[in-house]
Amino acid sequence: MKALGLAWRKGLLLASEIYNDDGSVKGVRPLGGRLEFGESWRDALVREFDEELGVEIEIIGKPMMLENIFSHYGMVGHEVVFVSNIATPDHFFTHDGPIEYFEDNGSKCCARWFDVNELDCGGLELYPNGLKKLLQGDE
Repeated sequence: MKALGLAWRKGLLLASEIYNDDGSVKGVRPLGGRLEFGESWRDALVREFDEELGVEIEIIGKPMMLENIFSHYGMVGHEVVFVSNIATPDHFFTHDGPIEYFEDNGSKCCARWFDVNELDCGGLELYPNGLKKLLQGDE
């Protein structure tokens, strides 16, 4: 299971780049991560933002849930994802440029602000699958 936070600024969504095997960007997903054993989705989301960006978040409202079935390296994956709007401090990344951070395994990541309407339109995909429809109220 995963917990993802929807951080919004001026109508744009903060999302981290997801890469193809060749290093090219194939899509983006909101920040967050896996739940640890015995951890609630809320605690996981707060922990992930603290670990990755060093920022305290406030979870807003009830979560949306997605069942995500996907293919990765030729294998079928299956996960349940809790997605929730979050509030960040006013000083949180007010610049337009990329936000670089590190996963707990040491891999470097890059997040940016995206217009959701421009995703899943033949360019970058928004992950998990079905999130764009959920955000637009189509599901």
